[in-house]
Amino acid sequence: MGRKRFDEMPCAIAQTLNQVGDWWTLLIVRDAMKGARRFSDFHESTGIAKNILTDRLNKLVENGIMTREEVGVRGQRQEYVLTDRGEALFPILIAMQQWGDQWIYGREKQPVVLYDTRNGEELTPMSVANESGDEVTHHFIGSRPQADEAEDGGSVSQAG
Repeated sequence: MGRKRFDEMPCAIAQTLNQVGDWWTLLIVRDAMKGARRFSDFHESTGIAKNILTDRLNKLVENGIMTREEVGVRGQRQEYVLTDRGEALFPILIAMQQWGDQWIYGREKQPVVLYDTRNGEELTPMSVANESGDEVTHHFIGSRPQADEAEDGGSVSQAG
């Protein structure tokens, strides 16, 4: 039985899950951000079965999150490289890691500490802010149609 798809759901979260909503997929993206490029790199770091890894890499390429680059003799070896679309998943992965550090491990027992290699400073916890820079929680989020739809009588509602 395959996992549920959300093709008809008009929700950016659901559509993102269609692209990367599998734990192997996000671990592959994580490893690509750490410098993995070859099939063997991903296989070694994740322990994923080769057939599943092949499937996930193919889907990442199909979805424009990674691209294949030929290296060496044409057709004999490929590397997988994140596209701009794939690189844009960085804040999602950091948010997930910070959530796990706080709620699974606890700040004192987190397995690794992330820091900026340019200056050695640790990363601050991620937050959501409005245009003025004020922190926003889910209690203060609403949604509305895009401006052109709002002109047709769209109403303001809570985020879904």
